[in-house]
Amino acid sequence: MSEVYAARRTRLRERCNAGGSAAALVTRPANVRYLAGAAPQGAVLLLGRREDLLVCQSPPDDRPYEGSPDEALRVQILPQPPGGDPAVAAADHARAQGADSLAVEEHHLTVARHRALGSVAGRLRLADLGCAVEQLRVVKDEEEISCLRIGAEIADQALGELLESILVGRTERHLALELERRLVDHGADGPAFPTSVATGPNSGRRGHRPTDRRVEEGDFLTVCLGAAYRGYRCEIGRTFVIGTSPADWQIQLYDLVFAAQRAGREALAPGAACREVDRAARQVLDSAGFTESLQPLTGHGVGLEIDEDPQLAPSAMGKLDACVPVTVEPGVHLPGRGGVRIDDTLVVRPEADGGPELLTITTKELLAL
Repeated sequence: MSEVYAARRTRLRERCNAGGSAAALVTRPANVRYLAGAAPQGAVLLLGRREDLLVCQSPPDDRPYEGSPDEALRVQILPQPPGGDPAVAAADHARAQGADSLAVEEHHLTVARHRALGSVAGRLRLADLGCAVEQLRVVKDEEEISCLRIGAEIADQALGELLESILVGRTERHLALELERRLVDHGADGPAFPTSVATGPNSGRRGHRPTDRRVEEGDFLTVCLGAAYRGYRCEIGRTFVIGTSPADWQIQLYDLVFAAQRAGREALAPGAACREVDRAARQVLDSAGFTESLQPLTGHGVGLEIDEDPQLAPSAMGKLDACVPVTVEPGVHLPGRGGVRIDDTLVVRPEADGGPELLTITTKELLAL
């Protein structure tokens, strides 16, 4: 992997040089991990003129920092306070290397930290690196996709085991905690995001936080979870019916959301406009009169963070590339009644390679549990 991280840093360095910056300081944790292979808490990465440097503080209990950074990087570990800010130390190192300008991630820095960099860096001119690293992260290599694929398998397994257990009478909170335990049991670093379990009138809500409401016969049950594996995060969401006889309105609503989700999945292709993928799913629900009940977006990118570019939304700009993993997650929530959400993680692939690759494979048939 050392060559992979080095190649990523080279691409970023070329962007910086083209923009007139001799060095770059990366502070956003996911970006540091992408370029360095690890991101100990508080670590920053300097792309310098003569060497690249990972600067971090030692843990307060003097244990070795977690993670395995690229062995080609030099690592500087600062002592605990008054050891100082790793970002300031890295900027000072860039100045000592003879850099006259330093590109920084202004969207991640606080005003106070930016001022500290400016005061210590002296003659260094600070420039905005923008979202250059995030843009590099959009298209994944096959090693990254493999991590997402394993994470999806773990999430599928945890969800499948839960569905075999007795659900009636258990709380949303209890079920969410059990799912997160199962993720870890099957090899995940942990949950990719807080697990959402929603029952009855809560079902179908995006980002619902589990409560002490208990599962009842006749409920819709919406579950949304994800596994983090080697830092990479996937997502799956399914809706089920509790009991043996779904109501007619539940069947109709489920079939409609399923049709919307299928339309969104089928629209994924290299070169497809992000807003057109959203439109493909959204118009199915619009035409059925659910305009006011729709979520603000149909999907988003995933990777080292659970919500990355690209965004599949009505106002989204840009087009999809091959090897970009995204979610497709339309849903409808009816206040007081509940709703349906169906969520998959897929990788955009050309038609010649079989079209979009589905990573989350738990059945989307409406199951009665």
